[in-house]
Amino acid sequence: MAKIFQVTARAGMTRVVEPVARGLLRAGVSPNAVTVTGTLGVLVGALGFGARGELVAGALIVTVFALTDLLDGTMARMSGGATKFGAFLDSSMDRIADSAVFGAVAYWLATQHHYSGVAAALLCLAAGGLVSYVKARAEGLGMTCNVGIAERTERLLIVGVGGLLTGLGLDLALPIALWLLAAVSIFTVGQRMAHVYRQAQLVGRE
Repeated sequence: MAKIFQVTARAGMTRVVEPVARGLLRAGVSPNAVTVTGTLGVLVGALGFGARGELVAGALIVTVFALTDLLDGTMARMSGGATKFGAFLDSSMDRIADSAVFGAVAYWLATQHHYSGVAAALLCLAAGGLVSYVKARAEGLGMTCNVGIAERTERLLIVGVGGLLTGLGLDLALPIALWLLAAVSIFTVGQRMAHVYRQAQLVGRE
């Protein structure tokens, strides 16, 4: 299934991330430490800046620290593979970070009396959580669910661009980005549920 981020773009990012990952491992930094640090950075950007309307600073800080989601995984692979606790920690920290981002966006839009934007932000939060839950539940049942047009990195990019443009003076950019994100997130949930349904039907015929 096609992704918003193409394989070539991800490969280019990997070439940037890998040297940083090697350097951190040589310095004795663990992937779990990077995971927690990235989450704390997102919290600072979202709650410390974004929720107060400092959207440009908030978007930039969140984007920088959200990239640790690529960095910790690369470090785990280089150090011999991800541990079960590392995978659990990563998923848990992702949910905390996502809640902070969309909660901060919803709060700021409420202070601006932009209630349709608030509704979109809350819908993004719910749908984003469901995207992750559907995959985790499917994998827990022994099926695969690695499909969908809007995974976590894409979702954060969309809301980040919207926040950045709004901070630069395009007032409707963030609400438009949120409604777009809500639509693609709901579509992704549908894609994943259909994918799991097809697998379940095949298993049932065996």
